[in-house]
Amino acid sequence: MDLHHLKIFLSVFKHRSFSKASQDLSLTQPTVSDHIQALERELKCKLFDRLGRTILPTKEAEILNLHGAEVIEKAEALKDLIGNLKKEIEGELIIGASNIPGTYLMPSLMASFREKYPSVSFQVSISDSRGIVEKVIKQELLIGIVGAQIKHTQITYLPLMEDELITVASPTLITKTEMTLQDLLHYPIVSREKGSGTLRETERILEERGFPFETFRVAGIFSSTEAVKQAVKSGLGISILSKMSVIEDLDHGTLKEIKMKGVLMRRNIFLITHKKRTLPLTYRTFLDHVLSETKTG
Repeated sequence: MDLHHLKIFLSVFKHRSFSKASQDLSLTQPTVSDHIQALERELKCKLFDRLGRTILPTKEAEILNLHGAEVIEKAEALKDLIGNLKKEIEGELIIGASNIPGTYLMPSLMASFREKYPSVSFQVSISDSRGIVEKVIKQELLIGIVGAQIKHTQITYLPLMEDELITVASPTLITKTEMTLQDLLHYPIVSREKGSGTLRETERILEERGFPFETFRVAGIFSSTEAVKQAVKSGLGISILSKMSVIEDLDHGTLKEIKMKGVLMRRNIFLITHKKRTLPLTYRTFLDHVLSETKTG
């Protein structure tokens, strides 16, 4: 029910007059009449009987008047409550994130959150997944976003979205657009460091298919995805990386994707918290925001 319609109705009911209600509300009389008619259409009933210049409220109007003021009061109180809540969402949020979500996911989440709560600022600590998990365990961070599930009894993992891992190479190194995992053994590999969620999930997926990572020829190990991409572009070798980290490179043709026959590599991005920590209001609000923004993943 439109609260504006309801406020106008209450004034008409109180004054028993459209003209007096229009003066009370600083509206034209036709505007007041239009609102009452709209309310009658919405409720599918007559609210006032017009007897010449006199109007009489119907039984339905009596009931609406009995509860209408309470409805408006509750709506105003709710508006004030939400307004006060928004005022409380302020301060600095310190978030830990592994390389991929920290670089390619967090900026958009931060921007959309600040549209709602402009008094909030962010500090993002980027490390590998293992490092972020350890900081949450030690309670140095309240919230982390990571690309691998490193099990620990004190950590709660909330899946946010799926991330696809794809094989990429320099267009000048390999002309093939498709190969098998067996073919991959013949090429040098460029990899992230131990502790990286991308490497951890790559190792898990390859091992499940009978190809332990140790059987591949590693040409270089780097501590950041950007360094891995530069090495691949330079022709040092092939790499398996998060698709979200190479979309622009694929579009610009500086990297090419090599499809792996019969293999679809996916992993989850998780939001992590410590089971024994109670999140402050601003952190809880950000957590809800992240879950809402990524639920369609």
